[in-house]
Amino acid sequence: MTTIWVPIAAAGAIGATAIATAWAQSKIGASVSATLAEKPELAATALILIAIPETMVILGFVVAVLIILRLGV
Repeated sequence: MTTIWVPIAAAGAIGATAIATAWAQSKIGASVSATLAEKPELAATALILIAIPETMVILGFVVAVLIILRLGV
């Protein structure tokens, strides 16, 4: 019975972080495009702000791998 929940928990870890990242990037992307229209010299800062939410998905993937390795499938 426990082995059924391991893949579901791993998928939940990745799915939740993917949805959170998509939401964050949608908000950041709109703000960055408006900012770059007025101040193009902020392109480096904009690139960093767009890349930061990607770490959520990477951490979600790490958590999913740890769930699978610890609990085993």
